[in-house]
Amino acid sequence: MDSGEVISWTRLIVLFWALGIAAWLDHKERRVPNEFWITWAKPAIFLWVLDLLNYEAQWYVFATAAGMVAYASVAVIGRPSLNDIRSGSRLDLAVSAWYLVGIAGVVQGLLLHSDESILSILSGDGSEEATLWWSTFAVFIPIFLVDMAWRMRLIHGGADCKGLMWVAILVPSWSSIPIFYPGVMEDAVIAMPPAIALLVWGGLAFLVLPIIMILKNLKDGNTTLKLIWHAEKMSVDNVLSSHVWLLSTIAEMPNGEKKIIHRTRAPRKTPSVEKLMEEISILKENGVEEVWVTRKYPLLVFLWPAIIPLFLVGGPMAYIMPLLGVL
Repeated sequence: MDSGEVISWTRLIVLFWALGIAAWLDHKERRVPNEFWITWAKPAIFLWVLDLLNYEAQWYVFATAAGMVAYASVAVIGRPSLNDIRSGSRLDLAVSAWYLVGIAGVVQGLLLHSDESILSILSGDGSEEATLWWSTFAVFIPIFLVDMAWRMRLIHGGADCKGLMWVAILVPSWSSIPIFYPGVMEDAVIAMPPAIALLVWGGLAFLVLPIIMILKNLKDGNTTLKLIWHAEKMSVDNVLSSHVWLLSTIAEMPNGEKKIIHRTRAPRKTPSVEKLMEEISILKENGVEEVWVTRKYPLLVFLWPAIIPLFLVGGPMAYIMPLLGVL
């Protein structure tokens, strides 16, 4: 293998190993500490630098890559404020300087390569220098989309957001990792960024979950159609110690009678521990021993196995869009 292939396979190994650890932490603790992402950002950045050195990139390409990393770092270390900069905070001063380097790289790249259209780059007609810079600058797209999705609560978990941003830095383009069956990807005119492709593959994995839940509930003898596809029964004593949303509650009817009802949707806002304890206490007082719950499934748990189709065939849209007659 040449140096480029060694870097690509190393990236794939790092992706599989680190995302697997993050998925395990998120599954067990429902939290992935910032220190984890800071630690694993180091090999991601190091491999990107090696890759750019291998391509003999100009300084502004490195600076643009630094700008993309600086943008993603906001999710972990925050955005520097003027007050912190004025007070002489070393971290904020360093990050601000980092931003300036990134802006300089983007401006220089636009000045040199803005005359070459995106379409010419996508069709392979652009120069090597322009293609390398635009592919580096394009890392902004998945980071921005993930950031907006998190702010709009389309992605709820902070760890999921940070994980996808980390993937965007580790795998900045499709040439960054080996694709086992690259045929369709090579014929595709437009391909979504690798980080977004991983998100889509992970989302498709969610479609299997209702089938598993239905089979599990039918096996256990639970046949409530509105619940068996996404929820399960659990002892009321285990709810507080489990990562679940409680769907069962006690409601008072107009005639004064109390009745147990089961919501079909999880609450929009996770209740506090005190509120949950109060609901459990009311259920116990009314003789309820088993309740319906829906588990909190971390997105990272689905992103990790999604690496397999990503590695085997690349992005899903390269296959879906021709079937829809789009490309």
